[in-house]
Amino acid sequence: MQEIYLDNCLTSKPAPEVIEAMIPYLKDNFHYPKNFVKKGSIISSDIEKYKVEISRTIGAKSSEIHFTTGGTSANNLAIKGLLSANVEKGTHIICSVIDYPDILTNVAFFENSGFDVTYLSVDSEGFIDLEELKNSICDNTILFTTTIANHVVGTIQPMKEIKRILESANHKIYVHVDACEAYGRMPINVDELGIDLMSISAHKINGPQGIGALYNRKGVRLAQVKHGISRLDNLETGGISTALIAGFAKAVELIYKDFNAHLKHLNSISNYLINKIEKEIPFTLFNGARGEKRISHNVNISFEYIEGEAIMVMLDLNGISVATGSACASQGLKANYVMMALGRNHEQSHGSIKFTISTYNTFKEIDLTVEKLIEIVRELRNRSPLYNQRNN
Repeated sequence: MQEIYLDNCLTSKPAPEVIEAMIPYLKDNFHYPKNFVKKGSIISSDIEKYKVEISRTIGAKSSEIHFTTGGTSANNLAIKGLLSANVEKGTHIICSVIDYPDILTNVAFFENSGFDVTYLSVDSEGFIDLEELKNSICDNTILFTTTIANHVVGTIQPMKEIKRILESANHKIYVHVDACEAYGRMPINVDELGIDLMSISAHKINGPQGIGALYNRKGVRLAQVKHGISRLDNLETGGISTALIAGFAKAVELIYKDFNAHLKHLNSISNYLINKIEKEIPFTLFNGARGEKRISHNVNISFEYIEGEAIMVMLDLNGISVATGSACASQGLKANYVMMALGRNHEQSHGSIKFTISTYNTFKEIDLTVEKLIEIVRELRNRSPLYNQRNN
């Protein structure tokens, strides 16, 4: 059975070149960086080269890149580190009700510790309310944190407009973004978008699992959050795999070698999928923003009158991997908090499926997926009391 993998929001298949780049560090070059020792000096030089590879893709300096054990670690280091180090500058945080769980749980930690938090509402496409953002700023506001490209519906927040609003305040408001779904799928320049801290992850872009990075703008002070011996980085203390760093850098190199062509491929496949589903399957509801306002790889569609979990399981039995609306929300069958915030009801939330594309997906795979999806949706609706009630 041919596997069709359309769950690249969760993780992605490592590129063969990525695995090849890791092998030398798993075999012979297993050393940690160390001055005055030949092998250690070579590793130090390699890591600096990999920082340069990543930093150039976001318009940053290599010294502003800190390797972490993943996006979650980067988010924790950024939010906890910033707020702990700068508490005298303010104790008010702004985020939105649809942010990634990493952001929401970190913010909740500080809210429980006495910080004030404003949770911005969103419209039906998933854009934060900019007027509400403007009105929520006060003298005590220290941090605005957001998910650039929403992890559920793919909506891209208008960072340039957000930057203008935040810079209109009479004091510095730091900006942290979770870009784990955005990096490698849209252009990001940290200066143009006014970003001070940004979290990215390798395994979302055909790199290895277990490695990420934090962009930390020069001059933005972070407190020590993770204590221990500094092997590779003073923020992410302890051991970090050099092999994973090498794989991360190779994945970045592959994607940004011809970034425009990469984005064109993702957009073409995604749009092809959207058009086929909307044309061939009735009673569907597209979730999130369309066109350039949506991240290039994310397609989220609700199939009315049926459960997304049932669709997912039946697709999986046919070798097709997708995610449901509850992905990244809970391991249970709760309605997705992002979908509900967009105004979808419980039925529409539970009936949503998220298809996320990678560089390896093809038009033929989309044809096969939609062909099987038509059969599954028809079968499930024939069993559905809601569907039969509506059509009788």
